[in-house]
Amino acid sequence: MGLRVLAAMSGGVDSATAAARAVDAGHDVTGVHLALSQNPQSYRSGARGCCTLEDARDARRAADVIGIPFYVWDMAERFKQDVVDDFVAEYAAGRTPNPCLRCNEKIKFAAVLDRALGLGFDAVCTGHYARIAGNGALSRAADTGKDQSYVLAVLTREQIAHAMFPLGDTPKNGVRAEARDRGLLVADKPDSHDVCFVADGDTRGFLARQLGAAPGQIVDQDGTVLGEHDGAYGFTVGQRKGLRVDRPAPDGRPRYVLGIEPVTRTVTVGPASGLEVREITAHRPVWTGCPPPRQPVECEVQLRAHAEVHRCSASADGDGIRIRLHEPARAVATGQAAVLYDGDTVLGSGTISATR
Repeated sequence: MGLRVLAAMSGGVDSATAAARAVDAGHDVTGVHLALSQNPQSYRSGARGCCTLEDARDARRAADVIGIPFYVWDMAERFKQDVVDDFVAEYAAGRTPNPCLRCNEKIKFAAVLDRALGLGFDAVCTGHYARIAGNGALSRAADTGKDQSYVLAVLTREQIAHAMFPLGDTPKNGVRAEARDRGLLVADKPDSHDVCFVADGDTRGFLARQLGAAPGQIVDQDGTVLGEHDGAYGFTVGQRKGLRVDRPAPDGRPRYVLGIEPVTRTVTVGPASGLEVREITAHRPVWTGCPPPRQPVECEVQLRAHAEVHRCSASADGDGIRIRLHEPARAVATGQAAVLYDGDTVLGSGTISATR
């Protein structure tokens, strides 16, 4: 007996193929496109697109080819509050957010799933590249280059129980080939990139329009003023380019952003060695692959999307997670997610709040 499945259709090849696979599996599938922009023309289009009018049309055509009912849900106000405003506030606080992760948490698997369950659906299906293990835990996709378990690791076990990721066992080129065989016009549509609500790709310019000028100083680790900036929100830990520092380092080596102090609007720069981190504290923990470990467990941690993993020991620490790295990691930014893995299985995640 099939399930009643709501297929979130972004207008891309992945979500269209996932919806078609859900139909093939015998489920009763309804397609829905999320209208996330209050002004769709202001969002990215074409090869860099996500959430545009063009995407809505592509999703509708795909639903017609698959032969499923299709609706558009207006989530623009919720998206602005939970994703766009959060993105701006995080940068203003000197942190580096991941808006795709927040969108998965707040929109696709909170607002949408809640509404879907309220309407009598059993599950939400998406085109994310991830797998759900037999024990209900989230796991990496077979195509490690496309794996999206990192940006899904904020999901609770209850949300994962009502999720379907039909593409988790297939490489991207296989998905495109399958879409062509199915007659889906989006088979060769380029993937979306970067932040969908920053139309021109200029994140610093977008933040400047939202937050205005907030000049401050660029200093070295001793506090010596090296230059000025017009907004600390335009920097992120580990950044090397665009520092606009007049004087070269004494040793002639590149400088990197080591820290951002939003209250004094001070950006501290220094050598690459100053980026090394051995201990991480994360808050807002979500444990899905194991109970919160009271004693340190040996595992791996990923600190950015598509970044390398680091061997570590991790434990629940009050309302947070304490992570000790076996070897130092560089350019660890607060606001990013720390996702813990046992092999391919996600154990848990938290938002990085402090580093040492």
